[in-house]
Amino acid sequence: MRTHISDWHSRYHQWFAAPQTVVVQPTTWCNLDCAYCYLPFRRLSHQMSPEVAGALAASVATLTESGHPMGVVWHGGEPLAVGPRRFTTLLAPFEALRREGRVHHYVQTNATLISDAWCDLLIAHDVQVGVSIDGPAALNAERVDLRGKPTFERTLRGIERLRERDIPFSTIAVVGDQGIVMPEELLEFLTTLGCHSAGFNIEEAEGVNLGRPSPGPEQAEVFWRHVLTWTLGHDGGPRFREVERLAEYLRLMRTGNRPEWERRRLDPIPTVSWNGDVVLLSPELADTVDPVYDDFLAGSLLENPLPEILRGAHRLRYVREFLTGLERCRAECEFFDFCRGAQAANRYFENGSLTSTETNYCRVSRQALVTALSGLAAEETST
Repeated sequence: MRTHISDWHSRYHQWFAAPQTVVVQPTTWCNLDCAYCYLPFRRLSHQMSPEVAGALAASVATLTESGHPMGVVWHGGEPLAVGPRRFTTLLAPFEALRREGRVHHYVQTNATLISDAWCDLLIAHDVQVGVSIDGPAALNAERVDLRGKPTFERTLRGIERLRERDIPFSTIAVVGDQGIVMPEELLEFLTTLGCHSAGFNIEEAEGVNLGRPSPGPEQAEVFWRHVLTWTLGHDGGPRFREVERLAEYLRLMRTGNRPEWERRRLDPIPTVSWNGDVVLLSPELADTVDPVYDDFLAGSLLENPLPEILRGAHRLRYVREFLTGLERCRAECEFFDFCRGAQAANRYFENGSLTSTETNYCRVSRQALVTALSGLAAEETST
């Protein structure tokens, strides 16, 4: 039976709220050549124009009129590669919104380019910083520069500059085949960095990173057991993103606030490329070429404002297929209550279908976390 357009509109709004985050690509270029990178155009030096930044700021102004602030996340390739002067120009259209508390800036960086000038900018615009680092030198070895040279010491120097200037930062570590079996080394290292929080991205097959082996669920469960045990045994260290999410879920369940968890809807995460093109659902779908889905393009900021693009989201084929996949997850998966459904990019790159359900990302980043906690609880009960 053919689904009427109004039904798609209703189904979309059952799952998605207004965006709380917009991901922005100030440049395609990156000064690193990480072995697992998913970005297809990281060797091209396209840069966002002030015109695109201005169009985005105007859209964000409309979207935040209700009083809910929005996070503007500058991410991919390496945002700091544009230089402080140009980045200041891109931030300028948002400045009034930032001063009003309607915009919060974030930047995800490899930290190799951080200088005193960058620290001045980060402080002046209250930019929250996330640093990509995979652990001590041995675990960070796949993060190399364009000549294949290690970048570990350069990243540490950038982090030290942040600390000298009292700029708080979080970290994200990609956990591959080596890191998954060295959890203690990774956790100890992150604790010494001085970051306020840390997240673990177990390596995923996505973008142009499709041929490498990914850690499996059994390895992931052991890894998460170590992370959970470490969290219980260490006070004062960084908060771990995944543990915090699981703890929040359990707290709401135990205090009778399940409806609060269930009322939460997904963020469509609009991602704005350097040229103003907009992709929805997953930043990893940006720059992906697939004629079947019109390259996942939802629109262009240079032609239509973001609120208008979002109003048409339910008409996009890939969004409709993703909605079907989410509904299947809810009907079929015992982990859905916590997980809330597989990510769009993982469905597409792993399974070749947005209507599919379980992915390896689900198994290693959501299911293994839950089973690790369950196993630890069972052991504690039996002793």
